[in-house]
Amino acid sequence: MKTLEMEKYLMKPKRISVSSKRQITIPIEYCKELNITNEVECIIKDNSIIIRPVINTSQNNFADLILEDLIKEGYKGKELLEKFKERNKQIKYGINKITEEADKVAENEAPYYTLEDTFKED
Repeated sequence: MKTLEMEKYLMKPKRISVSSKRQITIPIEYCKELNITNEVECIIKDNSIIIRPVINTSQNNFADLILEDLIKEGYKGKELLEKFKERNKQIKYGINKITEEADKVAENEAPYYTLEDTFKED
């Protein structure tokens, strides 16, 4: 599948109704794919509304993966705990940076890159 076709497939446009109270229902397949639970974030950009899941960095969804890697690397006891704390900070820093970049794109302060831009061959 070509990159542009893949991007159109991933975008999955769908028309949904707006209630008299200005409410919408996000299709279940979107919620499942994006792990949307109780909250979303809305941003206005280029005459559009962007709705995206709220990333809660206080929930460490990477803890299992970090621990698994550290154990494979042979860490144990206090050393395991210290390395876990160190890598956990790196993950939180990375998530915060990604969120900041996404906010800049949403506010037209940074360029938007498509999948084709990202994976094009020079």
